[in-house]
Amino acid sequence: MSASPPRSSKGLPGLRGTEHIGLTVPDFDAAVDFFTRVIGCDFVLDGGTYADPDFMERQIGVDRQARFRWGFVRCGNGPNFEIFEYSAPDQTDAPPRNSDIGGHHLAFYVDDIEAAVAHLKAQGVTVQGDIQRIEEGPAVGSLWVYFLSPWGLQMELVSYPNGKGPEDSPARRLWHPGRPGQ
Repeated sequence: MSASPPRSSKGLPGLRGTEHIGLTVPDFDAAVDFFTRVIGCDFVLDGGTYADPDFMERQIGVDRQARFRWGFVRCGNGPNFEIFEYSAPDQTDAPPRNSDIGGHHLAFYVDDIEAAVAHLKAQGVTVQGDIQRIEEGPAVGSLWVYFLSPWGLQMELVSYPNGKGPEDSPARRLWHPGRPGQ
């Protein structure tokens, strides 16, 4: 017998968490290679190519002439990544910056951030600056550094081996991929 979904008086009924994050990349195969070889994700499936003018316009809100190839990778504990390679006549090829509306980045938790940075550099990945240590505030003890995917998506390494913030910090309530059940 399965457990009943948690009930809440606010938000989406039965919300369990983030199932996947969709990313549009310029080259499906190259992105899958990066996520598997460099990041360490597992390739799960290649969904093939899809093109249906009515679907594209009605369901996704893109140009009717668009088509995409799609698939999934899974990176340890956390949401899956759905990878899309679109072809569309009105496509923009510059990734948004964090400061742009719709800007974003992906953050990966690692146990040893220095070893992870060394791995990225050995793979030829651009690491943006030095590892930063948060010295005060609700996330004291956190370490982080940004890096770039080959297509320009900003990504981040995060580590807080002794916990994020002091014992009474609200940051301690954040989900931790090393302890997914807590």
